[in-house]
Amino acid sequence: MKFTSTILASGKTATGIPVPESVVTALDAGKRIPVVVTINGYSYRSSIVFYTGQFLIALSAENRAGAGVSAGDEIEVDVALDDQPREVEVPPALAEALAQDSDAASAFAALSYSKKRAIVLSIEAAKTDETRSRRVAKALTDLV
Repeated sequence: MKFTSTILASGKTATGIPVPESVVTALDAGKRIPVVVTINGYSYRSSIVFYTGQFLIALSAENRAGAGVSAGDEIEVDVALDDQPREVEVPPALAEALAQDSDAASAFAALSYSKKRAIVLSIEAAKTDETRSRRVAKALTDLV
């Protein structure tokens, strides 16, 4: 479903794409709608959410760069319902640790996609093995 919108800036770096209510109504998928967003041929997974009195799609710096857009740009957006499961690829260090701790593994499995992703991104961002090990240990402690 295509529509035209202007990218909103919020704060120093946050941006979002306002979504017309007619698009949300046509998608008919509840209050938090998982979608695949395409801008200038660049696609990413996101959700349409109701925030600050309007429906928005988050647009990260990574996705702005990929689509070649910035705050204030008027863009054509194509959204499609995303019915694929949202899975997080678990890094080897975390997978090994979870394999040895069934309570932590169960807790991790019960987390939402975004919470799993936050843990994984922290571990993947570690530049040294020592930092990675510390972050894996912290994740296990936080999970149980």
